[in-house]
Amino acid sequence: MMISQRTPITSSELANLWMAYQEKTMIIRILDHFIEHADDEAKQLLQSHSNTAAKNVEAITNIFHQEGAIIPIGFTEKDVYKGVPKLYDYMYDIMYLHMMTKIEMSLYSLFLGMSYRKDIEDFFISLTAESQAMNSQSTQLLLEKGVLVRPPFVSMPTKVGFVQSTNYQDGLKLFGELRSLNTVEVSLIHHAIETNLVGMQLMIGFAQVATDKEVQDYFVKGMKLSEKIETSLGEFLRQSFIEPPATHAGKATTSKMAPFSEKLMMYNTSLLTSFGLGSNALGGAFSLRNDLPTKMSLLAKDIFSFAQDGGKLMIKNGWMEEPPQIEDRNQLTT
Repeated sequence: MMISQRTPITSSELANLWMAYQEKTMIIRILDHFIEHADDEAKQLLQSHSNTAAKNVEAITNIFHQEGAIIPIGFTEKDVYKGVPKLYDYMYDIMYLHMMTKIEMSLYSLFLGMSYRKDIEDFFISLTAESQAMNSQSTQLLLEKGVLVRPPFVSMPTKVGFVQSTNYQDGLKLFGELRSLNTVEVSLIHHAIETNLVGMQLMIGFAQVATDKEVQDYFVKGMKLSEKIETSLGEFLRQSFIEPPATHAGKATTSKMAPFSEKLMMYNTSLLTSFGLGSNALGGAFSLRNDLPTKMSLLAKDIFSFAQDGGKLMIKNGWMEEPPQIEDRNQLTT
């Protein structure tokens, strides 16, 4: 009788599990600070996500043990400082969770499509479902509290139409006027602005508590970049007489005491920047008005430059953990 052996995990499965480990260990540490200062209603939701993340970290650790892979360092209790004042005010914790679960939904769906072994597929299916459920719960809580701004309502279409002129792509109507944005374009712009508003406050808080001058300057640069993206894309909405999303909640406090290590804050910024690049590319690809992809491509250059500077800064300070490396061609097996 032959004893069946489990198929080894592939390079993509190893890479994706490694990246999930980094993200999950980071989110646990961020939530540690938020839970410490949260009210009862928010605390329940935050604690639920933290508990789930801890179980997922354990699952990844077990897979690595089974495969004989070293366990990454990721982020530990050393990366969060207890007993310091809260860095963000009313409902920012849930706004942050809402933003991060958007990233998780995209990330884990991508990882699922790059998985081949059944248990790895099942793992990323469960991660995707968990992030979807948490995003839904955070969305409803933010709406209930009047913190989250819905995209604009529109009249329902009553007939099907087809584009009659290439002027549609130029964004022009008769007499050289700009045509109004369509609903696809509005949805992508609204999403980008909503995310950057949360990211901008994150950068303000990080800049306030960073002790390294170069790191502090980097967060200030990130704050200004988020503001530039929000302002630039908001102008497209205003041209169509749509008010860009804004909220009264979720601001950085005046605290100067860091709740997180600078290594963690830099990694979190890097993750958001990568997500921003992807969202920017998606927005440009699905827009049928040429001026919008042009603007997004210019913003993408700024985002990419910001990401490159962040990578250099992380390497300089020894904060960038190296992904599993293929040492030579002999390790590439099929």
